[in-house]
Amino acid sequence: MIRFLQPWGLLALLPVFAVAAAYVWRQFRRRSYAVRFTNVELLRTLAPRGLGWRRHLAAGAFLISLIALATAMARPSVDTEQPLERATIMLAIDVSLSMEAHDVAPSRIEAAQEAAKQFVDELPESYNLGLVAFAKSANVLVPPSKDRPAVTQAIDGLVLAEATATGEAVFTCLEGIRSVPAAGAEGLPPARIVLLSDGYRTSGRSVEEAAAAAAAANVPVSTIAFGTDSGEVDIGGQVQRVPVDRLALARLAESTRGFFYEAASASELKQVYEDMGSSIGRQTVPREVTQWYAGIALLFALSAAAMSLLWTSRLP
Repeated sequence: MIRFLQPWGLLALLPVFAVAAAYVWRQFRRRSYAVRFTNVELLRTLAPRGLGWRRHLAAGAFLISLIALATAMARPSVDTEQPLERATIMLAIDVSLSMEAHDVAPSRIEAAQEAAKQFVDELPESYNLGLVAFAKSANVLVPPSKDRPAVTQAIDGLVLAEATATGEAVFTCLEGIRSVPAAGAEGLPPARIVLLSDGYRTSGRSVEEAAAAAAAANVPVSTIAFGTDSGEVDIGGQVQRVPVDRLALARLAESTRGFFYEAASASELKQVYEDMGSSIGRQTVPREVTQWYAGIALLFALSAAAMSLLWTSRLP
């Protein structure tokens, strides 16, 4: 089925139809003028034999070439099906105020941002990648897609806030995974969650509830702990100790068959997705066929020129 990416381009057909109408009107006027000459036998003697119906062929071919060119202005396309990789990774980053601690140089949040961006760079392009930021609540900043620059830009723009809703982060990631189009495939796509945090949930549903939900969905959660036991942060003019809850993060990873890291290198993070598998769906995308119409226009224009030169020794 032909679709048009710029339907307004079809307005270019209006002057073409006007030219066609003018040609038809001209032919009728010419016939009316010829009938006024009543001595038909004398006319046949004086005037050479005309081209007859052939004289319309060159004009018709020329008009078809104009129609094809005008239609090409609307950028015609056809729907084509392409394979769509559904495998998905959700990246969840803790943006609680404790992530401002400087026990990890230059700070926990900056170290997490660098690790996250390195992970984005290393991840195979065929996988979908989404981003969730969590503090008192969890929010999807970038829904699962193959748009890597959008994820990198969102990571750079993270803003810290109060509280830590680790459990909500996992639940929000699961919702993001469920949002991946089925595209004809069955069930949830192969998926992983990578959670970067310094631990200690203070808001939202528990980490145990989140781990149970992720395990039930067969989505491993790999956790990366940032910080040390001696971490401190100034909150509201008061210095508070913010040690890392390694135990909670390790249990979350273990109960969902994920991995727990304290210092995640690129080679370590490859373990997160190297056994993830694949789920191929199908997506319908428009494929522009403007070149077809341009080719048709050229073919008919050349045909019109050839017929006109053959029969009248001039171009139309």
